[in-house]
Amino acid sequence: MHHDVDLIIRGGTIVPMERDHHWFRGDLVVRDGRILDVVEGAATGFNAAAELDANGAAVFPGFIQCHVHVVQSLLRHQADGLTLLDWLTKRTLPYEASLDGDDVATAADLGISELLAGGTTTALDFGTTHHHDRVFDSAERLGIRMISGRTHMDLGEDTPAVLMDKAEESLADAESLGRRWHGAAGGRLGYAVAPRFALSCSRPLLEGCAALARRHGWLLHSHASENTDEVEAVRRTTGMRNIDYLHAVGLTGSDVILAHGVHLDPTEIELLAQTGTRICHCPGANLKLGSGIADVPRLRSSGVVVGLGADGPPCNNRLSAIAEMSLAATIHGIRSGPTALGAWQALSMATREGARALHLSDSVGTLTPGKAADVAVVSLEEWSTIPGEDPAARVVHGATARDIRHVVVDGRAVVRDHALTRVDSSELRTRIDEAWRAVRSRMTTS
Repeated sequence: MHHDVDLIIRGGTIVPMERDHHWFRGDLVVRDGRILDVVEGAATGFNAAAELDANGAAVFPGFIQCHVHVVQSLLRHQADGLTLLDWLTKRTLPYEASLDGDDVATAADLGISELLAGGTTTALDFGTTHHHDRVFDSAERLGIRMISGRTHMDLGEDTPAVLMDKAEESLADAESLGRRWHGAAGGRLGYAVAPRFALSCSRPLLEGCAALARRHGWLLHSHASENTDEVEAVRRTTGMRNIDYLHAVGLTGSDVILAHGVHLDPTEIELLAQTGTRICHCPGANLKLGSGIADVPRLRSSGVVVGLGADGPPCNNRLSAIAEMSLAATIHGIRSGPTALGAWQALSMATREGARALHLSDSVGTLTPGKAADVAVVSLEEWSTIPGEDPAARVVHGATARDIRHVVVDGRAVVRDHALTRVDSSELRTRIDEAWRAVRSRMTTS
């Protein structure tokens, strides 16, 4: 008797990521958006509506990024050579201020398309202050699993007026967005409350963000201790270390994901561990902005859950999970020796640890029967991925985003044979070019 199923991914090297150093040749069977079975060898007795060829490829859980800014995608390659605070005040905030609703939609389409094409199936995203419905529209249409939120800002001498919010109005807007989108698209979308960082928010606004998130059971998402100037400015304005201050206003806990955590002292790391606060490591952005290298080995050994993220296109230029894994598995050797964090650890941060950081372990992060069928199939046929057996080493140190062959989210192929299935790529390229020119002209005339 043959059982009807929706999809079988055939003949790949399956890397379930339930534990490290474990892989086998086999098939993955999908029904009703979930993993039905993971079979060593050939899956028989199934009548599949569709098949994907994974011969010569590794089959991983879809990659998870815990900190991205898709709305910044139209500023890619135009904010280089600046330190963090200048990058923010001279480029990024004027750019965000110039965006209309259609620009936000186009930027989101670009960012999400790149994420999916690079094997990222789940992302925690950070928006700007306005038009955030358009980001969710894009995520719903393109098929990614995304938790996102509009940002909150009510301080900053150099912040454009259009980005400045009254605390109560921005919190009301966030609540309305969250009610509308949290749990939408069959549970694929979620809401996170996202104050930008300590320096751009008043204490009442930060406390209001924490209260709002906890009232609804939503995640809290912010930036912390990325750069020494930022750390010093927080100390000067609050009289406290950054993490101590965030703790005082309610922005620590297992429901909090803080991007970066580059400049933390031992007592701050201990506080993060005690409170269960998550850190998202963004090595590409931290290197490009010259911010430094987070002590991820120490954070992990202290018990802090650490995920990976590419941050934003203006400060990284690529939203590639593989590029971030490659950096994470390389740069920590400078401080902690070459055994500190290897390919398998980097892969775990981009899969099961990322899922843990976002409280999604029940549904994604490993190729386990019953979980959502979120899958990245990575070709192992490029010169740089051969020879060898270990799929972690071959992908993390040898592959690029261009090696992603198929991507499945909720059992639906959003990338098939290297091509996005829900995007008219030529139409989108035209729209990106037009939107970028319009935004650039607004920025230069404002």
